[in-house]
Amino acid sequence: MTKIGIPRALLYYHYYPMWQTFFQELGAEVVVSPPTTPAILAEGAARVVADTCLPVKAFLGHVLFLTKKCDRIFIPAIRSMGKNNYSCSKFLGLPDMTRAVIPESPPLLEIDIDNNQGKGNLYRAIYRLGRHFTWNPSKVRQASLAAWQAYLNYRKLMASQGLTPPETIARMAGTPETEHSNHTESAQATIALIGHPYLLYDEYINHRIIHRLEQANSKVLTPEMLTAGELESAVARLAGKAYWSYEEEVVGAGGHYLQSGADGIIGLMAFGCGPDSLIMDTVRRQASRQRTTPFMSLTLEEHTAEAGIVTRLEAFLEMIHRKKKRQAERCE
Repeated sequence: MTKIGIPRALLYYHYYPMWQTFFQELGAEVVVSPPTTPAILAEGAARVVADTCLPVKAFLGHVLFLTKKCDRIFIPAIRSMGKNNYSCSKFLGLPDMTRAVIPESPPLLEIDIDNNQGKGNLYRAIYRLGRHFTWNPSKVRQASLAAWQAYLNYRKLMASQGLTPPETIARMAGTPETEHSNHTESAQATIALIGHPYLLYDEYINHRIIHRLEQANSKVLTPEMLTAGELESAVARLAGKAYWSYEEEVVGAGGHYLQSGADGIIGLMAFGCGPDSLIMDTVRRQASRQRTTPFMSLTLEEHTAEAGIVTRLEAFLEMIHRKKKRQAERCE
């Protein structure tokens, strides 16, 4: 049985259930790298120049971990996920970059996704990917339909039950994680955390920010807990039209939570990421205009100190608690 490696980085939290279902339907075994560790990040960072963004360094570290543990590694090239919008360059050239800096990597499984080229181009790309396992187009079609249904179930479960991607992946696999404190009604504050999944759910990179917020008795909301319609509506309201693929994770979620009653919003972005800085600033400016919901952005890179993150979180939560206390006193 062919072993297909999937790095637990970048688009993993977006699409893992879909990818896993597709390959398993075609008779392959899926091998996933473990959560990011200091060694994984350090090994990935050692392969590229210092200016490479943090998520890519982590991704390459995960590829290195999988190098001797699978027959092929799946690395898609995502050019566009919607009409007239585009992905960051790190997604466009990821397979080529991986081959260049990790020559010892096993053969890569690639698929080129560009929705600007129409559905026909996408279907042909899926069939080319499936031919690595079977020449029967019916089997590839069946696997792709099952994969799409797994993705829809994944998104629906997160939006309907307020789950994060790691919780949902575990639940779909039949091994639910321990319930977190953000599911309790005794939370002192509701904090919306916006940003890309590869930052929100990589506990090593973000210094366990969700866990720290929950330990502070805060309910945590994330972009995946919203429906596609809610995200698209907020993007249209704040930006008019999305230019970047995955922009809704920042602008859409931020715009929605600014109006939904969240007590505060925290945005996570990677140091040196141009798209992140532009779209996060859209949310910041909207929060400044409304002056009702406190907003804080945290920039993460490989040298970000845990103490600095903790100090800023404590100060932000203290400000929110004082604000809520003053509001309660006015209502008495």
